[in-house]
Amino acid sequence: MKTISPSIGNWYKEVQQGVIFEVVAVDDLEQTIETQLIDGAVGEYDIETWNQLLLEPVEEPEDWRDAYELSVEDSIDTDMAIHPENWNNPLNTIESDIVNGLTDEQY
Repeated sequence: MKTISPSIGNWYKEVQQGVIFEVVAVDDLEQTIETQLIDGAVGEYDIETWNQLLLEPVEEPEDWRDAYELSVEDSIDTDMAIHPENWNNPLNTIESDIVNGLTDEQY
């Protein structure tokens, strides 16, 4: 089997032990590859060890979220823009003069 280059976000199966994992980070400076198993356990390979593994790319397992108890709704991108109902209300941009229950005049 030929050596497979690690790619972040891709899933691989280590053929000899049957372990399925995802590559979560590649550190070119330290020459390491960080992986995460389906059960959430994190591991690390140095580049020499990685090149000795018998690997095959696999599809993302359907049940990979089970270890984290995540639902499909949890996978929604949290970086999406938020559009509150009162987005155009100019009063939302005014800062209050009250700090810790005191107004500016009481200082």
